Amino acid sequence: MDLQQHLNGIEKRFDQLVSELSAPDVAADPKRFQELRREHSRLAPLVQKAKQYRSLLKEEQDLTVLAQSTEPEMKAMAEEDLRAGRDKKKLLEDELQAGLLPRDENADRNIILEIRAGAGGDEASLFAAELLRMYTRYAENHRWKLEVISSSLSERGGVKEVIVTISGAETWNHFKYESGVHRVQRVPTTEASGRIHTSTSTVAVLPEAEEVDIHIDPSDLRVDTFRASGAGGQYINKTDSAVRITHIPTGFAVACQEERSQIKNRAKAMKLLRSRLLQMAQEKHEREISQNRRSQVGTGDRSEKIRTYNFPQDRITDHRINVSVHNLPAVMEGDLDGLIGELQKFERSEKLKSLAAELENTR
Repeated sequence: MDLQQHLNGIEKRFDQLVSELSAPDVAADPKRFQELRREHSRLAPLVQKAKQYRSLLKEEQDLTVLAQSTEPEMKAMAEEDLRAGRDKKKLLEDELQAGLLPRDENADRNIILEIRAGAGGDEASLFAAELLRMYTRYAENHRWKLEVISSSLSERGGVKEVIVTISGAETWNHFKYESGVHRVQRVPTTEASGRIHTSTSTVAVLPEAEEVDIHIDPSDLRVDTFRASGAGGQYINKTDSAVRITHIPTGFAVACQEERSQIKNRAKAMKLLRSRLLQMAQEKHEREISQNRRSQVGTGDRSEKIRTYNFPQDRITDHRINVSVHNLPAVMEGDLDGLIGELQKFERSEKLKSLAAELENTR
């Protein structure tokens, strides 16, 4: 199937979506309506570019005829316009091919970010706190909203575990590369001899689920309430505002104590539970389809070392794409666009190669 056949199929599907979105039965089904609306929003820019592409093809045909003119001036003008038109067509073809790449099913979702201290004791928890600060600054730079669901702090001011939601346009498309083991190499403040230590923290990124995505039977839940507590066991308040929800069929348990309101804590805990169940369902579906559909830049498994932060050498290395940068202080202040841009570029390049091979094989 060539590019134009792909575009014909997209335009046909777009027309179907316009018709379906206006149907009463679809409007009455929130989940179905949301799915169709997302697909419509994704295809609309491609349909517009497809129209531009066909216009350029028609223009190219007309200019090709004029370029055969026996009149020198007319021939020269047509040839110049033809070269410019072909350059535009090539750029548009690249954009269209990128738009035809398999759509990440979580592309329009917000994310839930989990950071946990790994190997390294106090140093690992301090590094986890720095990762949280880095992601907080990164979210602020993009005007995304960050909200804490739950947190557990160490006595030295580090982070044992923290779970946050980050909402805003394109959050998943930026944060999805962060899942895995983050390794830090530096001299800890507690190290008197000046030896470099290696510590780790793990990051997990989940797509945030909406209520229409996952149905949870209330009878499958066990809800416990308890008093919220802080570091050292000091009670934050004297009411049972903290909530722990256990999903009995899977054994998943989530807790939230950040809010003083039990209702708000329960809502946050349910948000986290839905997202974990959605991730489990997506991973199962992914395995059933094919291992080849997994991300080209890493599986996102927490056991996979993805990045090393080497402080003495002012170097950050992303091991998935073998790219190193020497602006560690800026990155730790939230300047992640360069690294994430390289990851996005690599993933897109790999997918374009696969698409080109597919198009070639079907000719």
